[in-house]
Amino acid sequence: MSDYLVIAGLTVIMGLTLVLPFSVKRVEEELEAFLFVMGLGAVTISGIWSLHLVKEAFKEPLAITAAVGIVGWMFREVRHHLRGWMDALIKKLGLGGAIFVIVLFLGLGSSVFTAIVAAIMLAEVVTLLKLSREYEVKLTVYACYAIGLGAALTPLGEPLSTIVVAKLKGPPHYADFFYLIKQVGMWIVPGVLLCAAMASRGAKKADTGEPGLREDAHDTNRIIATRAGKVYIFVMALIFLGAGLSPLAERFVAQMPTWALFWANSVSAILDNATLAAAEIAPVMTDRQITFILMGLLVSGGMLIPGNIPNIVSSAKLGIKSREWAKAALPFGGALMLAYFIIMTLLVK
Repeated sequence: MSDYLVIAGLTVIMGLTLVLPFSVKRVEEELEAFLFVMGLGAVTISGIWSLHLVKEAFKEPLAITAAVGIVGWMFREVRHHLRGWMDALIKKLGLGGAIFVIVLFLGLGSSVFTAIVAAIMLAEVVTLLKLSREYEVKLTVYACYAIGLGAALTPLGEPLSTIVVAKLKGPPHYADFFYLIKQVGMWIVPGVLLCAAMASRGAKKADTGEPGLREDAHDTNRIIATRAGKVYIFVMALIFLGAGLSPLAERFVAQMPTWALFWANSVSAILDNATLAAAEIAPVMTDRQITFILMGLLVSGGMLIPGNIPNIVSSAKLGIKSREWAKAALPFGGALMLAYFIIMTLLVK
C-alpha cells in the first residue's frame, strides 16, 4: 500500500475514532468494542502486525485491570466502615478540613487504586455527607479534577497513563513505572492540592443535614468483574490504536508547536482523553511536547462529563446532569488551562 493511501486510511480511522463516540449513542455505549475494531483497522492499514505487538496488547492491560478488580472488591468489603472514619476525620479537622484531606487522598491515591475506584469512593463519600446539592455538585467536580490529574502519575491510575507509558517505553524515553511522576509530577501535585482546596471552600455553610446527592447502587461481584473486563478490552484496544496511528502522529502531530498541542487538546472535554493520548503520543516527540499534550488532556478532561473516567463514573452514580456539571466545571477548567499554559510556557524547557 502506498504511503499516501496509508495516511489517508489512518486519517479516516482517526476521524471516526474522534467523531463517532460523541455523535452516535450506540458507539458511546459499546466504546470498548468500537475502539477495538478501530485499533485492528489502524494496525492493518499501517502494516505493522507482529507477535511483539500482540503480546504487548495482551500484557499491558493486566496491571490496571487487576488494580480495578482487586481494589474495587476490597473497597466493597470495607465501605461499611466509611461513615465512622469520616465522622472521626470531621471531628478532628472540621468539615472543610476533612473534605480537603479526602479529596487530596482520592486525587493522589488514584494513581495507586485507579481513577475508577477513586470515583466510586467519591460517590460513597458524597452520599454520606448530606450537604446541599449545589455544593455537592461542585465538590464532585473538583474531586474529579483531582482524581483525573492524580491518576496520571503512574500507569496503574487510568488508561491514559497506561497507554502513554506503553508507547514511550522504548528509545529515546525508556518510560518506566515512575516516568510520569518525573515528567509531569511537578505540575500535577499542585493542581491536586488546588482542587482539594477549592472543594473544601464553603463546606460549613452547605451543611443542611439533608442529602443533596445519593449514590444509585452498591457494586456487586458481577459489576466489579464486568468493569475490570471492560478496562482490559479498552486498554488493549488503545494499544492497537496507538500503534496503528503512529505514522500519522509522527508525520503531523509531532510537527505541531507546543502551544497548538496544548490548546488543541481542549477537545478532551468532550472526547475520552485516553483515546486522544493513544492517537497523539509518539516516541519521536520531545519531553516538552509530551508535557504540554498531557497537561492539556488532563485539565480539559475535567470540563465536561465525557472527558474522563472519574467524571463519567461519578456523574452516573450520583445523578449529576450535564448542565450542572458544565456550570461548575467550565469556569474553573478554563482558568486552570490558562494558568498552566502561561506557567509552563515560561518554565518548561
